[in-house]
Amino acid sequence: MKRLITAAAGLVLLIIPLFLPLEGLSPAGRITCGLFLFAAVYWMFAPIPIYATSVTVILFQLALLSNASPLVEFFGFPYASADAPSADKFTGTLAHPILILFLGGFMLAAGAQKYHLEKNLVRVFLSPCKSPQLLLSGVLGVCALLSAFMSNTATTAMMFAVLIPVLAALEIDDPLRISLALAVPIGANIGGIITPIGTPPNAVALGALAEQGIRVSFASWMVIGAPLALVSLVFVTIVLLKMFPPKAKKIELNMTGSFDSSAKAVMLYVVAGLTIVLWATESVHEIPSSVVAFLPIALLPALGIIGTNEIRGISWEVLWLVAGGISLGYSLKDSGLATWMIGLVNWTSLGNTGVILGFLLLSVIMANFLSHTVTTSLLVPIAISLGTSGVLAGPSSLAVIAIGIAIASSYGMSLPISTPPNAIAIASGAVETPQMAKVGLVMAVFGLVVIGGLAIFLWPLLLK
Repeated sequence: MKRLITAAAGLVLLIIPLFLPLEGLSPAGRITCGLFLFAAVYWMFAPIPIYATSVTVILFQLALLSNASPLVEFFGFPYASADAPSADKFTGTLAHPILILFLGGFMLAAGAQKYHLEKNLVRVFLSPCKSPQLLLSGVLGVCALLSAFMSNTATTAMMFAVLIPVLAALEIDDPLRISLALAVPIGANIGGIITPIGTPPNAVALGALAEQGIRVSFASWMVIGAPLALVSLVFVTIVLLKMFPPKAKKIELNMTGSFDSSAKAVMLYVVAGLTIVLWATESVHEIPSSVVAFLPIALLPALGIIGTNEIRGISWEVLWLVAGGISLGYSLKDSGLATWMIGLVNWTSLGNTGVILGFLLLSVIMANFLSHTVTTSLLVPIAISLGTSGVLAGPSSLAVIAIGIAIASSYGMSLPISTPPNAIAIASGAVETPQMAKVGLVMAVFGLVVIGGLAIFLWPLLLK
């Protein structure tokens, strides 16, 4: 019943702006306003899957806003039908360069899982950890490293499978159980900020910037994300040890196994290594990271390293979700809705610093209750429009606020609903919601302070 009510409310909001006295907003802007409200309600409350909402948004854009629709003239747009946005502009988001970059990452992750590369890396990094402190920092570090290139959810699920024997061996009242259970989702969330392919919000931000002619290379993103992730991991290690001091003095891990040395596994290592090196050195050879991504996309299936089953298992719905966010951003800009919304607030009185910090705060708050990708998809187009309207000074400010929103969303991790890794941690039974909320709140405040300082003082210099 709730789904039906939510679905109906979203459809009502889709048409209401057409009849409201929104002075100064064009018919195209009114339709886009309805689409924005529809997407927000459907993304927030999910009466249908959120990726289905994204492609439905594209469908509405094609039907109501593109030059392929006879309805364009019917709604009396201020431009001729021939000048309406091309249908290819909306459908093209499903093959946007940022989505190709993500697809390349998904292909590498599929290969890594097939040949158990990630589990062997866990074994290598965690086997030397004989003390609770080392084990905790090791779990955080491994989760972050894997999540920089793999799905956060897949990383979390795999790590809990590895840690189940460890948790079972600890005394039931040992706080180390709580620390380790929290370290997995926190490490996964933080790891997502390290690379552009670490988490979908990064793709939303980069896609929006690309439409403004601003390219942020793989290496440039890592220069921003990697140090922040490292500082965050050190901080959360200290926090977890203070909040949940371990009783155990020594940890015995029995992790056996070896790297797959078959021909196909070796070819995977070569392709993965070459891809990552080319991504990291983009500024040297100037081959776009989305072009480099075609190495794993083409070679892994062609060489038989992954097959049909692995390709079918790729998270295609994530690509659809990101495509809808990018497409909605097009309409916010082209219809004049973003400019109109900006005009409702005296942003100039806040200045660059106030605007950036305000959006960072919004991102962290919203990301605790909404999908991180949804949060970024809603906020980035508005923030980008602020920059293009002259409220923010210079292209670097545009990049700072978009990237800042994406990264800040990853620090929204206070609740089980905040992100799938959190839900998996709660389902493990080793941690309770109040404990997660306590640590998550500390991380949110830490993230806001550190990201805010970096966004104001350092990132503008790095993104010139």
